[in-house]
Amino acid sequence: MPTQKARSAKGSSRARPVQAAAKGAARGTGPARVRAILAQLDKSYPRATCALTHENPFQLLVATILSAQCTDERVNQVTPPLFRKYPGPKDFAYANPRELEQDIRPTGFFRNKTKSIMGASKKIAEEFHGLVPKTMEELVTLPGVARKTANVVLGTAFGIALGIVVDTHVQRLAERLDLSKNTDPKKIEQDLMQVIPRERWILFSHQLIWHGRRVCQARKPKCAECGLALLCYSRDKTI
Repeated sequence: MPTQKARSAKGSSRARPVQAAAKGAARGTGPARVRAILAQLDKSYPRATCALTHENPFQLLVATILSAQCTDERVNQVTPPLFRKYPGPKDFAYANPRELEQDIRPTGFFRNKTKSIMGASKKIAEEFHGLVPKTMEELVTLPGVARKTANVVLGTAFGIALGIVVDTHVQRLAERLDLSKNTDPKKIEQDLMQVIPRERWILFSHQLIWHGRRVCQARKPKCAECGLALLCYSRDKTI
């Protein structure tokens, strides 16, 4: 049986990688600290990806619109029968709006979402030959599509890194990890784009979202379980 000293030494050796990564990673957005944050996120969430169930870029676009003020779990319950009923842009574009409202009612804000989905679908069908555009400039011309939704589609569906998705989780973690002092999502995105390497933008967004859902929750962050605890200076830190 290992002695107490041996057990302590073993525990210390396990802690060293995180402590070593955090060492010298002073508060703020210095390169050492950003590298340490990214390294820990890679360790915790190496295969993080979009949680919205979809089979193609158009389905992802619709699901992302539905996810506003709604959980991904609820959206994933609604979309399978929805996509069977409305297989493509034309089907949504010329749907009965009252019927579509009821189809997506469980996701909340169903009237506004119906207008956005039908408007975006009609523009895709009539102006983009039925295909979701692959540029930020074109995507944000679609009804109901702002920069966040466009970033989701570009990054997840096409692997194009033109920005960083800033949802409520990313916004909260950017503040807690001292990566941005702004509260406006557009400004937070610009702050993150300045310090996160571009080749990491897509994965970084997914990793922060996963971490925000599983550990760094809004009301009761699980700081004792957080691999980023040594790098966090948040005022609402629980340890």
